[in-house]
Amino acid sequence: MTQPAPWVLHVDLDQFIAAVEILRRPELAGLPVIVGGRGDPTERAVVSTASYEARAFGVRSGMPLKTAVRRCPEAVLLPVDAPAYEAASAVVMQTLRGMPGAVVEVLGWDEAFVGVTTDDPVAYAQRIRAAVLDASDLHCSVGVGDTKVRAKIATDFGKPQGVFVLTRENWFEVMGDRPTIALWGVGPRISARLSARGYTTVRELAAADEAELVAEFGPTMGPHYGRLGRGVSSATVDDTPWVARAHGRETTYQSNLALPQEVADAVRALAAQVVEDLRREGRPCARVFLKVRFAPFFTTNRVRKLPTPTFDADVIAGTALDLFRELADDRPVRLLGVRAEMVPPEGGYAAPRSTGRGGPAAGPRD
Repeated sequence: MTQPAPWVLHVDLDQFIAAVEILRRPELAGLPVIVGGRGDPTERAVVSTASYEARAFGVRSGMPLKTAVRRCPEAVLLPVDAPAYEAASAVVMQTLRGMPGAVVEVLGWDEAFVGVTTDDPVAYAQRIRAAVLDASDLHCSVGVGDTKVRAKIATDFGKPQGVFVLTRENWFEVMGDRPTIALWGVGPRISARLSARGYTTVRELAAADEAELVAEFGPTMGPHYGRLGRGVSSATVDDTPWVARAHGRETTYQSNLALPQEVADAVRALAAQVVEDLRREGRPCARVFLKVRFAPFFTTNRVRKLPTPTFDADVIAGTALDLFRELADDRPVRLLGVRAEMVPPEGGYAAPRSTGRGGPAAGPRD
């Protein structure tokens, strides 16, 4: 008899936001559904999610609504309803926490890691799928792995409504010949840099010379990418409650901001909103981040540490405006964002953990 062993399961709700909307409007089942912004393609907004039927037309999350409608003119467009998604997510996460022996690390509205010791992880994954469906009427897919990276990647092979196992034993069989961009945490720019070094596949990255990776990406990220190529990461699921490091607000403007006063007014409005979030958190701002998207679609980010932590919206706005002026760019502004990193809570933050869709936290992991 197989002895129980620790496993990492990655639970990902299928087409989550679209699925919640379809539950509320059953007549939309089987139709291409796109959720984003206020559901108005004449406004500047992006796709939050699309049903599988819409994805068949090439619609993807993050795509401008205008582009999505051109690709799928017959799609049903719906506005984002965050409270509805938060409520549905809460039901799912509570269901996961109720599974026997489960340790649950929430990654977002629609996904979580589940740590469990079991002699049959596939059967446990199927129990999760059934329990989530029973509690929420939502379908999910589950990736089973011996590390977080492998579990996370496995989920894509199980979608939709399935289970897939990815471990050290079948890692290279499944992933070896795939491009490095198939790895969780490797985006287009990193993949291009790896390719320029001669590492185009996962197998090639796994066998990469660590000194070369360090030379290209530094002493932390270089070895990290090498480990990703081997599917190596933490296998510890951490249920420590998440504590925010920062609060930010951003706005895409329906008309470009062309005048300096328009930009200044917009930054002050964003800073005031951020300070409201900080006061609710009870922790002042220590560093100010500015995000600017110039027309048509060039984005840049800047950051500055404050001499003294503060709740003063004028100081935060003034710092952000200083960062903007230093860009010395007079192109019209399409988007502005102000983000305030807070002083750490008493006792500091929990140890580094997975960071959702952006990829696993970097650093030495076995």
